[in-house]
Amino acid sequence: MTKLRTATLIALALALFGTAQADTLKMDGMSAGSGDARPTRGMTQARVESKYGSPVSMRAPVGDPPITRWEYKDFVVFFEYDRVIHAVVKH
Repeated sequence: MTKLRTATLIALALALFGTAQADTLKMDGMSAGSGDARPTRGMTQARVESKYGSPVSMRAPVGDPPITRWEYKDFVVFFEYDRVIHAVVKH
């Protein structure tokens, strides 16, 4: 009987206080951006250049696999080989 009461109290407590919440993490110098504001994962270098134009600067590949960085006025694009792996909007 004690186990049933304990289980009932736990279920009641979870029902009353078990709502989930989330926080938004904001980082200085970065923004999530929206829509076409930046290239998406998997785009080729050729596609990025044709859609967004020539970058302001290009960094040579570093490491293995080679990671290349292209800087545009409003965002920075990181490539692994010739595919976008990440793009960050400048704040």
